[in-house]
Amino acid sequence: MTTTLSPSNDFAAARRAMIDSQLRTSGVNEAFVLDRMQAVAREDFVPEEMRAAAYTDRAIRLGEGKALAAPLFHGMMLAEAQPKADDTALVVDGGSGYLAALVEPLVGSLKTLSSDEALSAKKKGAYTLVLVDGAIEHVPAELAKLVAEGGRIVTGLVDRGVTRLATGRKAAGSLALLPLAEIGVPRLHQFDRPTSWSF
Repeated sequence: MTTTLSPSNDFAAARRAMIDSQLRTSGVNEAFVLDRMQAVAREDFVPEEMRAAAYTDRAIRLGEGKALAAPLFHGMMLAEAQPKADDTALVVDGGSGYLAALVEPLVGSLKTLSSDEALSAKKKGAYTLVLVDGAIEHVPAELAKLVAEGGRIVTGLVDRGVTRLATGRKAAGSLALLPLAEIGVPRLHQFDRPTSWSF
């Protein structure tokens, strides 16, 4: 008698392989990160025809500027963010919804906004933790104002064409990003710096 694996078993095996071969080998070993990434099925956040690629070690383009970032980016982001039960968190979504699903049980409350919504949001200083699911060129004033005093932000950062994981904390009304590790991250063009003339 032969046993055939169901697609759900295939995906569960792929999820375990992602944790062992992509996260652990890159130094992401925090138990809460591995638990969340084991619990949330990445294949549910991509179209049917892309499900087989859900656990590859690169971003998946979803069309219309949307993407599911590579597993390592999300793992490193969670490890750096250290979400807490008393956090009021905001996820600026890259278009897949996956990051919000990872974070939701770890924080006190969670709001998810698209890039465009984040740039027009009115709720000043509302969030102790802001996670941006993509790479931005800078933190515009519209985004910075959403971070509470003493609050933190973790994001991808585009610096001279290279994307990195970056973090920052708001102090005395000021927010600056510190690049941490070079890693491929889909770019969120809504956060590009305004173009200027040069001679």
